[in-house]
Amino acid sequence: MTSVSGDFELTMDELRAVARYAVVSAEEVLPVFEADSPDDPRPRAAVGAAREFVNGARRTKLQRTTALDAHRAAREATTEAARLAARAAGDAAAAAYLHPIAKASQVGHILRAAASAARVGELNAGAGPAVGLELIERARRRATPALIDVLCRYPLAPPGKSRVAELMSVLDASLRAAGR
Repeated sequence: MTSVSGDFELTMDELRAVARYAVVSAEEVLPVFEADSPDDPRPRAAVGAAREFVNGARRTKLQRTTALDAHRAAREATTEAARLAARAAGDAAAAAYLHPIAKASQVGHILRAAASAARVGELNAGAGPAVGLELIERARRRATPALIDVLCRYPLAPPGKSRVAELMSVLDASLRAAGR
């Protein structure tokens, strides 16, 4: 089992647990992007690359390049929901390269796909924050002990002004509370 070293170590199995968590969120909202941009395959390719890694393939340049391509697709999407869906796909592929450095910014690589999916749910429901909080609760319940263990090696999610940042902070706090 290979380890990645920095401020602490991350094993490939731990990176796969993080990527698995992100890819589930990305898969849930990928149809939102594809409805907006049906001829753009980049987010689906990122989810596919993430899924390959999760299923045991080596992490390669494929995850990096498809992650960047999905984030480019996000910038070109015409709605906020589609942008967030494409970004979640990019985050899923990028999760294979989570850095083992104790910086709050790294928490986004673990939790932003789930927070983005919750925001997409809010936007699609046209409802208030209760929808997003319910989706965050579902994301909390789906977190594995391995994911929570990795998360707890990092500082708290950075504060932000966007709704995605707020949702990510709520998820972060609830997962850390579950890990105690």
